[in-house]
Amino acid sequence: MIEMVILGTGNIAFHLFNAFSESENIRVIQVYNHRQESLKYFSNFTDTTTNIKNLKPAHFYLLALKDDVIPEIAEKLKSYVGIILHTSGAVGLNALDSTTNFGVFYPLQTFSKNKAVDFSKIPVCIEANSAENLEKIRSLASRITIDVREIDSEQRKALHVAAVFVNNFSNHLYSIGAEICAENKIDFSILKPLIAETASKIESLNPLEAQTGPALRNDQKTIETHLAFLSKKHKDIYSLLTQSIQDLHGKKL
Repeated sequence: MIEMVILGTGNIAFHLFNAFSESENIRVIQVYNHRQESLKYFSNFTDTTTNIKNLKPAHFYLLALKDDVIPEIAEKLKSYVGIILHTSGAVGLNALDSTTNFGVFYPLQTFSKNKAVDFSKIPVCIEANSAENLEKIRSLASRITIDVREIDSEQRKALHVAAVFVNNFSNHLYSIGAEICAENKIDFSILKPLIAETASKIESLNPLEAQTGPALRNDQKTIETHLAFLSKKHKDIYSLLTQSIQDLHGKKL
């Protein structure tokens, strides 16, 4: 039985806790957070603590924490023999080098506590300070997902930036679309089939091939109509993205 301590109670910690808890061969024996109120959910299922000095012996210590505190927390775990893992896409492996056995366990997905995910299909990117530790982390990951990939720190940094574009930025554009709809008394749900089709197209097409719209067609009349309609805050974004599409496809605005 693999025993694990999770440090953190945010979205990633929440979903990893549930995924590990559902595995027959993994037991989350403790969850740590410095705020007692954040531990309420986890205390229904396992031991919890607000004192980092009271962590239990375990095979893995998973740091599902804000990026800027990872090195500081890792320093406090340097006496532990278990493998110290962080879950960040943007933090390098060397942030944990104050410890003896360490690695990265980065699930490439967007997480919200009120939205369930099927962890078995989520890519988990792994890295470690030794071949032996890498295999142990691979074994851990394979118990909750079928997609385990060895990705080094530089690749993971690039992957995280790419993920921000395809996830965070695209979701922000949904918010802008919803705002424009609301301002004009249109139900945003009318756009959901379009959003779904756009996402599904890249299952069979390269994103470059899937591009459509007035920017690609160099439809200046439509572009000018849109710019005249938009408020200043949205006009700048529209212009920047239009220019980017045209630059990528070799057209002029």
